[in-house]
Amino acid sequence: MKKQKNGGLVYSTEGGKTCPECQQPIDKCRCTKGHTRPAFDGVVRLLRETKGRKGKGVTLITGVDLDDKGLKKLAKILKQKCGSGGSVKNGVIEIQGDHRDVLETQIAGLGYRVKRAGG
Repeated sequence: MKKQKNGGLVYSTEGGKTCPECQQPIDKCRCTKGHTRPAFDGVVRLLRETKGRKGKGVTLITGVDLDDKGLKKLAKILKQKCGSGGSVKNGVIEIQGDHRDVLETQIAGLGYRVKRAGG
């Protein structure tokens, strides 16, 4: 067996997320399907979910009609009010823990209509 001169990389898992339709990275996707957010209906929904998180609960905030930068700013403010961590994924704000009471008053104070959904 000969060693390659360049020592090139044979296999890597560092491909990142790709579009299932065109097999391109998400930021260079050629098709427009599947990457749009659902229509905004004027109601911000608060959900508590534990699915896929090893029993740890998170509060999900959906239906906020902001772009990605606006969602990140709002998430930062809400995380500070709750004293908790979280993230923004696919247009949904995730706050670690069950903070629906605090979040409901904060989001209503920003002028949104808030509704608790789920359990």
